[in-house]
Amino acid sequence: MAAEEVGVVDAVSTFIGGNLIILRMTKLLDQALEAVRLLPPHDQDEIARVIIQLAGSELPAPAALSAEERGAIARSKAAAARGEFATDEQIRAVWAKHGL
Repeated sequence: MAAEEVGVVDAVSTFIGGNLIILRMTKLLDQALEAVRLLPPHDQDEIARVIIQLAGSELPAPAALSAEERGAIARSKAAAARGEFATDEQIRAVWAKHGL
């Protein structure tokens, strides 16, 4: 099948880690990636994980969080946004409690 038949985009080259990488993709995949770039970062990451898995790459699945864990993370982020952080004394107490 000729490149024109599958809509292959011209090769694009870039340097990654000092190595020249040549990337080739179909026009449809290029359009899909352009659409994904407009999404929020979390959605981009979800789509990237699916693509990597479909491509057969070894990427560990993200850990599933419970509703309670998600709530704890949201409360922590909100407290940090308000500038509410543990004192040095509170941190030392936690370390001591766990023998560290």
